[in-house]
Amino acid sequence: MQPVVAVARPKVNKWLVTVSVTFGTLMGAIDASIVNVALPHIRGAVGATVQEITWISTAFALSTVLVMPLTGFLGRLFGQKRVYMLCLCLFLLGSALCGTARSLFSLVIYRALQGFGAGALQPTEQAILRQTFEPKEQGMAMAVFSLAVMVGPAIGPTLGGYIVDTWSWQWIFYINLPVGILGLLMVMSFVHEDPEILAKNRELGAAQRSNIDWQGIALLSVGLASIQYFLEEGARDDWFDSRLITATFCLAIVALVAFVMRELSCAAPAVNIRLFKDRVFLSGTLIGAVMFAMLMANVFLLPIFMQELLGFDAMQAGVALMPRAVVMMLVTPIIGRIYNHVSPRLIIGVGVLFFCYGAYAMSHMTLQSGRADVTATIAIQGIGFACLFVPLTTTALASIPRHLLSDAAGLNSLFRQVGGSIGLAVFATLLGQYTVHARASVSAQLVTTRPEVLARLAQMQHGFVNRGMDAYAAHSQALRALSGLVAREASTLAFERLFLLAGIAFLVVLPLLLFLKVARTASPASVPTQHADL
Repeated sequence: MQPVVAVARPKVNKWLVTVSVTFGTLMGAIDASIVNVALPHIRGAVGATVQEITWISTAFALSTVLVMPLTGFLGRLFGQKRVYMLCLCLFLLGSALCGTARSLFSLVIYRALQGFGAGALQPTEQAILRQTFEPKEQGMAMAVFSLAVMVGPAIGPTLGGYIVDTWSWQWIFYINLPVGILGLLMVMSFVHEDPEILAKNRELGAAQRSNIDWQGIALLSVGLASIQYFLEEGARDDWFDSRLITATFCLAIVALVAFVMRELSCAAPAVNIRLFKDRVFLSGTLIGAVMFAMLMANVFLLPIFMQELLGFDAMQAGVALMPRAVVMMLVTPIIGRIYNHVSPRLIIGVGVLFFCYGAYAMSHMTLQSGRADVTATIAIQGIGFACLFVPLTTTALASIPRHLLSDAAGLNSLFRQVGGSIGLAVFATLLGQYTVHARASVSAQLVTTRPEVLARLAQMQHGFVNRGMDAYAAHSQALRALSGLVAREASTLAFERLFLLAGIAFLVVLPLLLFLKVARTASPASVPTQHADL
């Protein structure tokens, strides 16, 4: 009997591969933020309270972080292409079900299903692109990946606001279906796994099947679910003033420590945390986590500042934020092209400085600031993020063996996701605290012995009298108006302080740049000479 000989496929155009795997990542990144603008509409449709409706976002975030670090494990068992296609199908199924949900419980379950599908899309695309592009083209490959990961959260609120205003909230989920199906068909046609990596994964997969690390998976699931719940819900329950939040935090610490001990002693660990022995990978991943913390903090703070203090509506705020996405789309390909000619440490350092300058400019915005002021500052930060993301995602994985790229990409994505959650939790908490402190400081200056306070109060009272109020009613209304003015000024001071804090916090990562020296011409993720089906 003649042996079966695998017929090598002709090499597919790398840009077709890129477009194919980017659809899913872009949709997953957009869905992480697009639902936020529709929450008031969804709350009315499913009959949920303000507190309950937040579980729609929490369920998506929880399920996403559970899958990310297991991407390499799943890829060795089933193959990267199969994992990507299965997760994309799961994401599309969850999207379709979300649009049909009529109760809060079903919508939370369907959002979790969506998150399980979205979790593996980013790291799998990152690994596939690293294995498809030649070493000298890694910068451009990661530039495309960066656009999907970073532009998604930036355009999500604007797109969501337009869809809700034009159609209905269900369409923020239904719109995924035609795009996802097109991406699925393209992956089936154009994405094929490198035979060398396929053979290595089969070898490692056989070892995993004979000794599946169920204990490690269980500890990881409990630890990540607990820490993500702590970050998502802690601010609403006053953090450690809540017994549930305190217990969740303690459970997360115990589970994650036990998980690390298990993975370091296990013969076939589900998650290869030994990759963090690589100083380049460790420092690049940590900087990326801080970067996403600042990105998500800005995505959270700026819309609130514009809508509550500057008087923008939701659509105006979304449009004002668009220049950051546009700038990133323009600058990111340029960074990808110059990556091989300029030190990544220099590019990242320039990105940090751009971000810090943008944060400094934001800290000087006032109640008189307009759309032009907001646009200018976020455009500056858009340049900074573009300078950061491309070299970070490229350099962090530069010395990782090709068959371990899925593991490394999963851990890299996980740290970005958790970093973003930490940024949101910390800055949301500080916003409330800073506002209280600022109001107390401003109120302390409003004493009746100060002539300027008496003059302002008299001016307000005179204005209300001219509108037809009697003296007593005008005086009461003037006091309320002055109190409202104090509240707005206090909020403005709190935002200014947070914007400046974000810039200062980012400077902390600069020492980590010393570890980002890599030999880019000897990338382990060299392009394969031929492709074969999974």
